[in-house]
Amino acid sequence: SRFTGRSKSRRGRIIISSGCLGDGTNRAVAGAGALIVTGSVVLFAVFMLIPWDFGSYFVCMLLPIGYMMMCGGFCAECGERHRAAAYAGMGFAAVYTALVLLVYFAQTTAVRLDSLDEQAMRMLDYGKGGLFFYYDLLGYGMMALSTFFVGLTVDVRDGADRWLKGLMLGHGVFFFSCLLMPMTGVLSGEGNGVGGTIALEVWCAYFTPIGVLSFVHFRKSRI
Repeated sequence: SRFTGRSKSRRGRIIISSGCLGDGTNRAVAGAGALIVTGSVVLFAVFMLIPWDFGSYFVCMLLPIGYMMMCGGFCAECGERHRAAAYAGMGFAAVYTALVLLVYFAQTTAVRLDSLDEQAMRMLDYGKGGLFFYYDLLGYGMMALSTFFVGLTVDVRDGADRWLKGLMLGHGVFFFSCLLMPMTGVLSGEGNGVGGTIALEVWCAYFTPIGVLSFVHFRKSRI
């Protein structure tokens, strides 16, 4: 019985320490993701103004990685009544990540380094406003849809959370423009146009607070 008691005591300590480790890991991953999102968006805004295309494309590959980590944090802390919204948000985030990584990895490799013919460049070069430019818009449409569903899972505890929830829900509106505008043809050839740059700078100004407020949120979270 003495051995059994010691075994149970050790098992209890292992479970408790594992739980503490898991809590710290969840918070660290989510907080790091929020920092990556914030830093990537700020650098993207700066690199567009310089302009430095390679830098812009590179940080756009970091952004979805940080966003997936951040979404994982919201999914980890949500209760049963928000589970469906959390899963939907994570699913759309995964689609966004796949599309955007495909687009910008192509820009930093094949488009930049290979000798592609005119037809291939028209299709792959983001700056030409072709197929990959439309894939990029579709990806950010999926991101907008993801933020809407993730925003539904945010439990408001204070003013910062209220702003975070509102910004994430409001960001969902971008889904419709990102999905429908490429179908109208009005964006043809606008990959690196002045109008596109202004629109992206406005988006950066909108999304940066989401990253900052998410970091603040996870610092207070008990996940």
